[in-house]
Amino acid sequence: MYQLIRKYLFQQEPEEIHEKTIHSLRLVEDSAPGKAILKMIYQIRDERLETKLWGITFPNPVGLAAGFDKNAEVYHALGALGFGFVEVGTLTPQGQPGNPKPRVFRLPEHQALINRMGFNNQGAYLASQRLVDYAYSDVPIGINIGKNKLTPNEEAVSDYSKCMDMLYAYGHYFVINISSPNTPNLRDLQETENLRALIRAVREKAAELEGRGMKKKPILLKVAPDMADEQMHDVVHAAVEEGISGLIATNTTVSREAVGNHPKAGEAGGLSGRPLTDRSTQWIKAIYQEVGGQVPIVGVGGIFTGADAYSKIRAGASLVQVYTGMIYQGPGIAKQINKELIKLLARDGFQHISEAVGVDAT
Repeated sequence: MYQLIRKYLFQQEPEEIHEKTIHSLRLVEDSAPGKAILKMIYQIRDERLETKLWGITFPNPVGLAAGFDKNAEVYHALGALGFGFVEVGTLTPQGQPGNPKPRVFRLPEHQALINRMGFNNQGAYLASQRLVDYAYSDVPIGINIGKNKLTPNEEAVSDYSKCMDMLYAYGHYFVINISSPNTPNLRDLQETENLRALIRAVREKAAELEGRGMKKKPILLKVAPDMADEQMHDVVHAAVEEGISGLIATNTTVSREAVGNHPKAGEAGGLSGRPLTDRSTQWIKAIYQEVGGQVPIVGVGGIFTGADAYSKIRAGASLVQVYTGMIYQGPGIAKQINKELIKLLARDGFQHISEAVGVDAT
């Protein structure tokens, strides 16, 4: 059905459609019957897909990446769509409008998007008010945090610490986002010494909050796909040495190699979707070979099908996330992927999804 209406939807501006979708999901968010209907249509429960990491149970390994529910408004409704977990944000200490519009561009011929949103969100405090009942969600809720655009990198640690102060009581896990290409100089925080200082400060803040009685939460780092091999090696080892709980690979790319002739290829921003499929899988495999035995990896980038997700799992991802794939495939994408994963596990003789993690990386 979604494929039938997608042509109509794609005639409208991407952000306009997104806002209408969020509005529709808000109608379901606080409606028990509404969520029950979505669950009946979209959810699949199968013990072979249940994944346990960091003491958290994920009913299946297919999550929704940050960027869709930026302000933590509809995470219950999204969980009802069959996702195994939902990540909200990116959230910054102060609300900010993001970059000027238009800032999202479809490249249908490539099943891709370019976005330069710029961490538009209403701020961490308002999100915290909406996250008070996160524990009642059917699936784990992640919180992705970043710095405000006007905060210089020398003061970035303060922004991430402020986010932790306001949000640490909520959510099942946290993500440090320093890999978006749409906030000026943000990726400079991936330089080894900057990265070490940032992770150390975030973990110290977490320890302080845990000392006040808050539950300990895993803290993950989201990395970019545009690093050189040597930088990737330095980044992931520094992150693990500083006590990071997991790695999310990867964010969007600034490369246009795969879409070079497209009329919108010259638009600034991060490219996501099908052109990132193989690139992100290669990074997952490389990261797994470096530190896969020490921390779990969440794979993201160009996942449209069960085969795409399975390739990332076999490369070393314990969990995967979709976003652009949902724009092109529709709200049933998690169900579709999970059904295919079950078939692929049976084909390869695996009794559980965890048995497939990293088999192509050894």
